[in-house]
Amino acid sequence: MPRYLAFPAPEKGPSLAVVLVNLGTPDAPDAASVRRYLSDFLSDPRVVEQPRWLWWLILHGFVLRVRPARSARAYQSIWTADGSPLQVGTCQLASRLDARLQELAPGRVRVLHAMRYGAPSLADTLARLAGEGMQRLLVVPLFPQFSATTTASVLDALGRVLARWRRPPELRFVSDYHADEMHIDALARSVQAHWQTHGRGERLLLSFHGIPQRYVENGDPYLDQCRATAAALQARLGIEDQQVIVCFQSRVGREPWLQPYFDATLDALPAQGVRSVDVLSPGFAVDCLETLEEIAMRGRDSFLKAGGEKFHFIPCLNDSDDQVQALASLIRRQCAGWPEFSERLVDPA
Repeated sequence: MPRYLAFPAPEKGPSLAVVLVNLGTPDAPDAASVRRYLSDFLSDPRVVEQPRWLWWLILHGFVLRVRPARSARAYQSIWTADGSPLQVGTCQLASRLDARLQELAPGRVRVLHAMRYGAPSLADTLARLAGEGMQRLLVVPLFPQFSATTTASVLDALGRVLARWRRPPELRFVSDYHADEMHIDALARSVQAHWQTHGRGERLLLSFHGIPQRYVENGDPYLDQCRATAAALQARLGIEDQQVIVCFQSRVGREPWLQPYFDATLDALPAQGVRSVDVLSPGFAVDCLETLEEIAMRGRDSFLKAGGEKFHFIPCLNDSDDQVQALASLIRRQCAGWPEFSERLVDPA
């Protein structure tokens, strides 16, 4: 077998490929599927920075014995007739972006999605694109804020895939877009639209996915970028400091994670006289288990049980027009100088 993979010369197809990469999801909301997914996800040393031998014992001796059944029940509560919300939403976003970029550069660009863990894998998606004639590749991890636990893990996986290719494509990679003006505008418009329909809560909670505090102390820029996103969004909305709370969700284990914690914040607010809250998750491009179950379901129950009266979850941008336009603009800038976006561009707008 050849050491390096080569792809047969295809018929003429799009020369530029854009791959949107999201985190991943189980294939089905059952314990066996969740166990396979968690095994892949939690085996990544970018995600869990522990001595490998020690973490292997913990993962296989405890975590993968206990957590899959519990997580499967959570997935069952949000699963749709079409499948995982994260899978469906990411696929829809890629499809709409593909249509938009086809308007701008007809026949030259192809947009697909991949998952860092689970299907469709990055390796399978890239092989498909190579067979269609890809010469240039832009990879866009759908994580607005950079973290070694997410964005860098995608870069690791990309390197492993292309290291097996005899002729890798020209390559560009988006590290983050946490302060992109069109992205911030899209977030702001989603909040404003929610307020116009449902009224405005006393507090706007901006809940980002947490990571261990130790990772930030070791140089991960994630916390700074979360704060920068929050500050830009607050300025765009024109609201006061006391009306916005930045917090972090989804912590596991005993070591300190980024604080304040989302669940503890919700529990404490009613005792401070806050009866209504709106919650937005600016670190997620597409709704998923963490937003739909942890925030919109468990978060609501926790806040109301603590004495709150109104809890509103503001959905992620998903495949909204604003998200599509913001990402299309980002992609065009990232591809500057490549022929697909520098020759005879069409702009119907």
